[in-house]
Amino acid sequence: MAIEVEIRSFITEQKYNELLKFFSTNGRFQNDDYQITYYFDCEHDLRIQKNNFYSKIWMKKGKIHDEAREEIEIKFEKDDFEKLEKIFSDLGYKIGVKWFRKRYNFEWQWVNVALDYTKGYGHIIELEKISSEIEKDKTLNLLKERLKELGIKLTSREEFDEKYKHYKENWKELTK
Repeated sequence: MAIEVEIRSFITEQKYNELLKFFSTNGRFQNDDYQITYYFDCEHDLRIQKNNFYSKIWMKKGKIHDEAREEIEIKFEKDDFEKLEKIFSDLGYKIGVKWFRKRYNFEWQWVNVALDYTKGYGHIIELEKISSEIEKDKTLNLLKERLKELGIKLTSREEFDEKYKHYKENWKELTK
C-alpha cells in the first residue's frame, strides 16, 4: 500500500520567489500547473480537480493535514470536470470549498517539491515522497531534514487547521 508522506509550510511571497530560483537551478523542473479543486462537504476527504493535464477524483484517507495517509485517485480527460461535478452534485454532495492554485513542481534530492500560490490562501511549499507503511516515519524525518536544509520552519498542523477553517468559511470572498 502506497502512503503519501508530505509536509508543508506557509512561506512569504519573497521566499516563494527565492525558492523558484533555487529549485530552477538546483532541482529538476517537472511542470507548472493551474489547478481548480473542489472539496466536498462529506465524511471523507473527497475532491475533484481540473488542472492543465487532466481531471481527477481523489480521496485521501485520514484527516486533512495528516502527514501520512493513503490516497486513492482516478484520472479522467480534462474536459470531463463538469461531468464529475454533476455526478457528485446529483448524488447530493455539496461543495464545501473551492481552491484556485498555481503550482510549480520540482524534484530535488529524491523528494517531490511543490511551490504553490493559492488565491486567498497564500504561498506554500510542500515536500512529498511516496512511502510504505513500514517506512513512513523514516520518510517523514527525511522530509523534515530537507525542509530544514532550506531554512524553512515547519508550519504546525494547528496553524494549517486554523487557516483552513478561515478559508473554508470565507473562500467566496477571498477568491473574488
